[in-house]
Amino acid sequence: MIDRSEELVTVFGGGGFIGRYVCELLMKSGVRVRVAQRNPKQAYAIQPLGQVGQLGFAQVNIGDEKSVRRALHGASAVINLVGAFGRSMRAVHVDGARNIAEGAGECGAGALVHISAIGASAESESGYGRTKAEGEEAVRKAFPNASILRPSLVFGPDDDLTNRFAGMASLPVLPVIAAKSRFQPVYVRDLAKAIAMAALDPHRFGGQTFELAGPQVMTMLELHQAILALTGQKPEVMALPDLFGSAISYLGWLPGAPLTRDQWMMLQRGSVPTGDRPGLEAFEIKPTPLGAVGYEWLGRFHKGGKFAGRKFHLTATD
Repeated sequence: MIDRSEELVTVFGGGGFIGRYVCELLMKSGVRVRVAQRNPKQAYAIQPLGQVGQLGFAQVNIGDEKSVRRALHGASAVINLVGAFGRSMRAVHVDGARNIAEGAGECGAGALVHISAIGASAESESGYGRTKAEGEEAVRKAFPNASILRPSLVFGPDDDLTNRFAGMASLPVLPVIAAKSRFQPVYVRDLAKAIAMAALDPHRFGGQTFELAGPQVMTMLELHQAILALTGQKPEVMALPDLFGSAISYLGWLPGAPLTRDQWMMLQRGSVPTGDRPGLEAFEIKPTPLGAVGYEWLGRFHKGGKFAGRKFHLTATD
């Protein structure tokens, strides 16, 4: 087994949904991890996942070059998981990504993993897609050997995707916007494994762009139906006409969730790999379907609790 105890990986946004799984895998590999984010307290829950002295924290504003450089001091690898919606997209996806990439090069890091998104394109109708593409360009220019990972929608415990839809399904009527849009959701643990592997093996994964998705292409309507099957909820499902979805996006609100105009444009496009880039197979990861793991966290929405409706066969022993 390789001794990685002298290696340090700085993870920007390590306290977020994806970051927690990435940090856990990194620490299991033996490296030291420094979580860098605006509010480090949000990442304190990760501490029990590592050994004493294996996890550190740094308060950072990725728009501030000095704080980024401090967070990168001594790092052998760097991961940027930070993303945003709204007015701060350019500051985060482009300027912040550039600061991290330039700092990674200056500090002598051997690897940089940058998380983008399927649909990143200078021609995208959404500001999110355009700024993600600009960010990729800035990262590639500053750190040519960076690994750029573009995931589809990400699902897993504590996500804002399946949990939100399951929560909305408690209503008598479940409205579904962009019902025909197609996605290929990826399991957070599969994505985290790919991110950690890319950070620890730049000779194998550096300089490439990957599109990471799950095993199933699903429409938005089918995604909702899959969640309902896992939770046992039975609201009346109402697929909203795109004209109505477009109209409410101008209001910025959908029952149970915010919906910006930019998010609507993203939903219209969907999130399915182009097939022109390598995927999880490049990491030798078999993608996990939602149906195989979703009950782990969605079972709590089931009437009667997590174990309702499940049959357990007990074998008596002497």
